[in-house]
Amino acid sequence: MKQDIFVRMALTLIALLLGVIALRPFFDPPASRAQVPGSDLYIEPGVHTLHARDGSRELLGKVVVDLRTGNVWGFPTGVNAPYPVSNTQSAPPVSRPFLLAKFELSAMK
Repeated sequence: MKQDIFVRMALTLIALLLGVIALRPFFDPPASRAQVPGSDLYIEPGVHTLHARDGSRELLGKVVVDLRTGNVWGFPTGVNAPYPVSNTQSAPPVSRPFLLAKFELSAMK
């Protein structure tokens, strides 16, 4: 009789704890990330004005930092959107990056 009560209490406790684990994502969802953890690229949120180093162009686009080399790249979008947009082409537009600047990461030591 005592063993039966103990087994029922243990199973009830296990069921409650499993319910807590199963319901936790509904009450505290994990943050979504555009970046892949451990990636060597940092993508700046938003769209910014990109200035070519030689002054030849100034346009809207995304800023990407290569964390291995410190190079800062600009991916033109042409519009205030996070990706390139073209209504005249049937194929998706391709954004070709150009070098904006370089961070000297080795100087931080």
